[in-house]
Amino acid sequence: MKIIKSASLDTIDAICIDVESTFTKGLPNFTIVGMISTSISESRDRVKSALLINGFKFPPLKITINLSPSEISKKGTHFDLAIALQIAFFDTNKIDFSDYYFFGELALDGNIKDTSLIFPLVLSLSKKGQINKVVVCEESAKKLVNIPNLEIYKIKNLNDAIEFVKIEDKEKYLYEKKDIKYKTLQIEDEKYFYDTNYLEDFKDVIGQDMAKFAAMISAAGNHNLIMEGSPGCGKSMISKRLRYIMPPMSLEEILEKAKLQALDFKEVDFIPLRAFRSPHHSSTKSSIFGGGSSNARMGEIALSNNGILFFDELPHFPKSVLEALREPLEDNKILISRVNNKILYETKFIFIAAMNPCPCGNLLSSVKECRCNELEIQRYKNRLSEPFLDRIDLYLVMNDSFNDTKNRVTSKELHENVIKAFTKQKNRGQKELNGKLADEDIKKYCILDEESQIIMEKARFNYQLSFRSINKVLKVARTIADLNDNEIITKNDILQSLNFRRR
Repeated sequence: MKIIKSASLDTIDAICIDVESTFTKGLPNFTIVGMISTSISESRDRVKSALLINGFKFPPLKITINLSPSEISKKGTHFDLAIALQIAFFDTNKIDFSDYYFFGELALDGNIKDTSLIFPLVLSLSKKGQINKVVVCEESAKKLVNIPNLEIYKIKNLNDAIEFVKIEDKEKYLYEKKDIKYKTLQIEDEKYFYDTNYLEDFKDVIGQDMAKFAAMISAAGNHNLIMEGSPGCGKSMISKRLRYIMPPMSLEEILEKAKLQALDFKEVDFIPLRAFRSPHHSSTKSSIFGGGSSNARMGEIALSNNGILFFDELPHFPKSVLEALREPLEDNKILISRVNNKILYETKFIFIAAMNPCPCGNLLSSVKECRCNELEIQRYKNRLSEPFLDRIDLYLVMNDSFNDTKNRVTSKELHENVIKAFTKQKNRGQKELNGKLADEDIKKYCILDEESQIIMEKARFNYQLSFRSINKVLKVARTIADLNDNEIITKNDILQSLNFRRR
């Protein structure tokens, strides 16, 4: 019995699937079994049409195609190619398919198409070391070309696929590898990529020097940031420009971003620009955290992994959403449990939020009068709990003064500073940036001089800082020290870090 390899997604990980077939005497029939979805069931008509149009005789036998293992639910139209090859070579067992994986949807005329699942499938198999050679169409090959240690063979249609299987010299179908053409940063053995096209530039933000400094700290160390200020003072402008000054991305992070784009049914790109997700405050809890009764779907926090999750009008988000954010902000992962499956998502995003100081927004305004009473303001503030705020690294109160029009810092200048700080962190041997350091790494990398230790002890007593708050202060101080090119944390670094704590 011939076996042709393909794969199916189990939530976000790929599982190898063996496409098997039997051809027995009996009334002509064509069935596909193995816990298949409607999209696979419909492939019978696509495969039959493609074979007949291209001159192949459909065997007058009882054809049974099995997708093994049968207990796993399978979906996707990419099984078409493997199923068609099983039927095209039904009368021979001499051909060995074992070295190759086949993916592709068949058009009715036999042309092979790309599908949204092929890239995440191949990437997942490659990370597990289960795939070396893959046969796909040209559109799929363009996406897969950036995956390392992978031989890609490009075919156009069913006739090409059949010829590829028959011939011994398969080199003419080999797809040429191409490098990612962006600026690179080499740190030891790892290569990092970054883009210098600043489509939204910080030079458009008038004034707000402290907010720009906070944004640079946030980007350089992956720190969570909340900005509080009057409407129109620049909170959203700064948040949307933050992604352009984020640290360079490794090839693994670029591929992971592309995988999430494919799973979100978006066009895949390989630009070293981190994800930016901005759900509306009326979004449901399931849309933000992921869910679904049978198949768990990814939410906004999973799709923003290695990027930015931005909440505008923060207090207007439901209390249940804000409280549920505490675990992914602290642990950098979230477990979605359902009756049929459980899935663990990584959530290493920067959480950025913008909020008004009161319901009417004018409490901090220098030109408008606040219309809210004390009870309304207190209720508005109480929407954010202390445990939630304790997970925020940088808390900034912005004014609405636009007098300072001279200091127009650009995104390019901020990005260069971020890259310098990023390089220092990686050269220290840090696997994670400062904002995501584990407790044991804080002791190793966040070293204070004598003056800083005295100030930290006084701050702990005067501000009644929790253990988590102390760690947040140390992490921010470490990033500020990196931006100031200091090997250890100095008095100025720790004072600036304490200045960004919420009081």
